[in-house]
This record gives sequence, C-alpha cells and structure tokens, in this order.
Amino acid sequence: MVTGPSGAGKGTLIHELVEQVDGVEVTVSATTRLRRRGEQDGREYRFLSAADFLAAVERGEFLEQVEYVSGHRYGTLRSELDRIRRAGKVPLLELETEGALRVKHEMPDAVTIFISASVDELERRLRERATESAGEIDERIALARKQLEQAGEFDHVIENDDLERAVGELTGLVRGLLRSAATMPGR
Repeated sequence: MVTGPSGAGKGTLIHELVEQVDGVEVTVSATTRLRRRGEQDGREYRFLSAADFLAAVERGEFLEQVEYVSGHRYGTLRSELDRIRRAGKVPLLELETEGALRVKHEMPDAVTIFISASVDELERRLRERATESAGEIDERIALARKQLEQAGEFDHVIENDDLERAVGELTGLVRGLLRSAATMPGR
C-alpha cells in the first residue's frame, strides 16, 4: 500500500514503479466524485453514484472506504484485488492515510509505504495541478499537516524531495519485498 498526503507525488512514484517492476498492478479505486476531463471509468477510477457506493458498502464489497474532505467517497473494492490476483499479479493500493490504516488493521501482513513531502512543496504541487478550488486546496493542506504527523505509523517512509531518488528508493523497496515474498514457504 502506498499512502501520503495530496500533492506528495504518490501517483507519479507509483507510475514509475509500475513501469520498472514487473508483476505489480495498481488497483482502480471507486469514487463518487465526478469524472474529470480525459478520465475513463475503470481506468483512473470506477465512478459510482453516491447511492451505488453506499449500497456496495452495505453489502461489504469494500476493503476500505473513506469520505474525503470534499465530501466525495473513495474506496477499494475487494473484487478489484481478486481481479489482479487472478491475473497473477500483486495488487498495489494507493490509499488516503485513513484508509491505509484501516487496511493495515484488517490485513496486518500488508506493507505500508508513506510518501512524504514538505508542506510548502505539497501546497505548490496542489496549486500547480489546478484540479481543486482554492478552498479545497486549503482543506487538503490542513489535512496534509495531520497526515504528515502519522507517517511513523507506516512501515516505510519515503521523502519525495527528489523524484529520481524517491523512485529508486520505492522500486528498490518493492523489488526486495517481492523477492522476500517469492521465497516464503507456500509461494
């Protein structure tokens, strides 16, 4: 699992990881937020209505789900993990920190990686990205401050202050974890 505050560069690091490490596939999260220009259902997210999302929650279809500061819901469908495992790959979850902590509680063997960056850098990246309003950015920065305080609750922390170094650290870590898992009895 990879987590961290908005603007930490999780998506960029994960993209590089998947390009460089075979056998890993990123889960496609479900969300109630509206589709942005260029997004496709099932590629960036599985876009669900609020009613459909809540019905799936009630049926226990989510491994984790959270209501984000914007009021939109995000979650990981158990069926998505099953789909990736059936394909013979290892699922990689990109989660909000609250969701990552829930999964860690439910699945103690899950490995958690926290991507960190300075608050100033997070704010710069969020404003540059320009996908949220100024009010939403302010809310995300306030949440990021709290999330950065939680970094110690995760198995590994990678500071994304230099992209090349952070990518190298993340890919090295994941390759090592995959090698260790491949040599465990029963694999």
